[in-house]
Amino acid sequence: MTTQQVGQPLGQQHRIPVWVKALDPLSQFGLVHTLRQRPEISLIGDADLASQLPSQLPAQAPSQSSGQRTAPPVVALVAVDSLDAGAVQVLRAAMQRGCRRTVLIGSTIDDEALMTAVELGVSGVLRRAEATGDRIVHLVQAAAAGDGSLPPDLLGRLLGQVSRMQRHVLAPRGLSHTGLSDRETQVLRLVADGKDTQEIARELSYSERTVKNVLHDVTSRLQLRNRSHAVAYALREGLI
Repeated sequence: MTTQQVGQPLGQQHRIPVWVKALDPLSQFGLVHTLRQRPEISLIGDADLASQLPSQLPAQAPSQSSGQRTAPPVVALVAVDSLDAGAVQVLRAAMQRGCRRTVLIGSTIDDEALMTAVELGVSGVLRRAEATGDRIVHLVQAAAAGDGSLPPDLLGRLLGQVSRMQRHVLAPRGLSHTGLSDRETQVLRLVADGKDTQEIARELSYSERTVKNVLHDVTSRLQLRNRSHAVAYALREGLI
């Protein structure tokens, strides 16, 4: 499914800029040598990455009349043995340098490392033993298109961890994986529907003070300016 989505459009219209960083010289050489021969990929170094920064700002959707396709984002390809402190530092540096997508190749990927990778914005994970040229390019293409890719067993383990977190950590505190409580989600949805405080209070059988307190808590916790900003944030992040 992912291959059909991302394979040809990006490959034909734009070569994907890829910044490669491995923690050992041999892996660095091997990845660069492999990807340099691929027509879908354009390798960039540290200096080139700095020049890419302006184009990594949030892009506005092109008008339908222009018919122009937005250039793909820079993808960081990071190869490590394990997700130790050095690897975490590299992943954070990739984000700070403007890489909006990251693919991780690792020798050892345990449950803790998997969650850390997700928290650091990694969208594709590949075991080193399975890292052929075709598979690497496939993950880079998926990442550039905004898709995620995990080996099936790692995906199952990740979903299991999310489920356990929801049951044992979030649910007892009245929260969901979105970081919003059920009551906060209900209130924001009604605000998004254009209802005022009195209408929301009547529909949810709350007092107006409760509705105001809920909105105040959300805007304060998420550092948002007002209820409109809160709704825009929740919609953009897929929270409501």
